[in-house]
Amino acid sequence: MKLKSKLLSMALAFVPVIGFADSNIKMVVGTYTDAGSQGLYSFSFDQSTGTASGITSLKVDNPSYFTFSKDGRNIYAVSEKNNATAVLNSIGYDPVNGTFAFKNSQLTHGADPCYVATDGKIALTANYSGGTISVFPILKNGTLGKSLLQVGSKKGGPDRSCQNTPHAHCAIFAPDGYILTTDFSGDRILCFSYNERNKKLEDHGIAAHVKPGSGPRHLVFSPNGKYAYLMSELSGKVTVYSYSDGKLKELQSIAADYANARGGADIHVSPDGSFVYASTRLKGDGITIFRVNNNGTLTRVGAQRTAKHPRNFAITPNGKFLLVACRDDNSIQVYSRDKSTGMLKNTNQDVILSHPVCIKFYPE
Repeated sequence: MKLKSKLLSMALAFVPVIGFADSNIKMVVGTYTDAGSQGLYSFSFDQSTGTASGITSLKVDNPSYFTFSKDGRNIYAVSEKNNATAVLNSIGYDPVNGTFAFKNSQLTHGADPCYVATDGKIALTANYSGGTISVFPILKNGTLGKSLLQVGSKKGGPDRSCQNTPHAHCAIFAPDGYILTTDFSGDRILCFSYNERNKKLEDHGIAAHVKPGSGPRHLVFSPNGKYAYLMSELSGKVTVYSYSDGKLKELQSIAADYANARGGADIHVSPDGSFVYASTRLKGDGITIFRVNNNGTLTRVGAQRTAKHPRNFAITPNGKFLLVACRDDNSIQVYSRDKSTGMLKNTNQDVILSHPVCIKFYPE
């Protein structure tokens, strides 16, 4: 299939697609659009060889983070803007052809939305500069209703250079349905639930306090839902929690950012739950690798240097590859992954793309 984007056709090193074998899955990438990027890009990715083949693109302003609906037929993508034009977009996605179809957008009423999650009934955005969480009803056709409400974070962290104003960085659905949000400036993880009848978030208080000055950023759960792993941006540490009924109990805090660059970014658990990976940037850019112990705690087993500014990364559903979006080197690096040791090896099959910042695979 020929590319619709001239930029993509010039920039990407494509591999011909001969049919769609079982090893081929769809992959979508979000980019910053300040340097000529279209916005969203669709690929076919071969999970056996680690090669990516471009399909098409869709013009969207700064889709720096997005998520698939549970059935994969819709994508909800932020337009990260630092003003009143910031929106959440609903985009149809054809999993057979890998094509996009814009549906609608709604204002977030919070600047710089940088994260989005959905449970199929509502979508949530974390608005970094707005310091709020916005809630959008999802209509039957997958479009978005207007934002119903915003929940605010607070300022007050000891790092006055970064925590002097409220910031929200992540909003996720816990395995039992609670909503957990990272209060970056308040050094807290907050807990809510959505009351569908009253169309509002119910406040369940603080799920966990984080060490002052940490700047909690991204939170993920283990596959069994018993443990949660927090990546903090400013401290560069991963905090391990046990989880139950909307509350987090700290088990461990372990360094990921050994360069002390204050650039902790993303965190993911391998599909089999055996390893945790965390990206760090600004200095010593790379991925830190942790083995998961029987009690959920972590042991650092290695690190993999990457290209510049590895903000987001993703692991293929079969666990064979880990792809890193290196924003400032305009590339997605493809690493093979040893499932027994967790170690990574560069396949040198980079996908060249302007300012990539979010990678997602079609949900299987």
